[in-house]
Parts: sequence; C-alpha cells; structure tokens
Amino acid sequence: MAAPGISFSGVLIRIALSVLLVVVTFNPSGTSLVHWLATPPVAITPGKAVAALLLGIGWILCLRTAFIALGKWGLLLGAGFFATLVWLLVDRAWLSVDGSAIVWVVELVVGLLLGVGLSWSLLRAKATGQLEVN
Repeated sequence: MAAPGISFSGVLIRIALSVLLVVVTFNPSGTSLVHWLATPPVAITPGKAVAALLLGIGWILCLRTAFIALGKWGLLLGAGFFATLVWLLVDRAWLSVDGSAIVWVVELVVGLLLGVGLSWSLLRAKATGQLEVN
C-alpha cells in the first residue's frame, strides 16, 4: 500500500478551509453565523439550524483532528509562536491592531493553527515515513 502523500497545495487548501470556518462562524464585519442567528427573527429557523449544525460538525472535526495531531503542547507552542509573531509585526509597525483588526488577526491565527493541525500528521508521515494510527 502506498504511503499517503500531501502536497503544498493540499496544506494550503486545509489552511484556507480552516480560516473560512473561523470567519464564517464569527467576524467583525457583521456577516457571520453569529450575526445571522442574532438578527430578527431570533427564532431558530431550519436554515439557521442546518448552518449551525454544519459549522458545529466542522469545528468538532477540525478541533479534534488538530488536538490529536499536535497534542496539548503542540497547540500551545503553535499559539505561542503565532502570538510572538504578531507581537513582532506590531512592534515593527508592520501590523496595526487598532479597532477590529485584532479580531481578524486572532481569527487568522486560529484558522492557521487548525489548518496546520489538519495537515500535521500527513506532513510528519511524509517527512519521516512513519504513519500515525489512532
């Protein structure tokens, strides 16, 4: 049986879908599931229920996969790395986090962590030749 492979485009697709999941769930622009659920009528409609369930499934899949692949320490180190990177960019004045910009930065970081978590097992298998079985 051939070892599963992953390409650079496969990693980018996973990261893009993870960022999309985060942004569709909530974003400061006002066009997200959270905003849609809060708009009148506030009652749960079939469309809102389907959207919420689909996003819930996506979140559970991404969080569980990232936690299994990276572990507690991997997620903490990844969050620390991205937090330090944002700190560096702000310190060098390459990034401004005024107003809602910080929310977008946090959403991007969460999406990146989830995307890396979705790709990590495949990247490690490709680098080491060892398959991970859980």
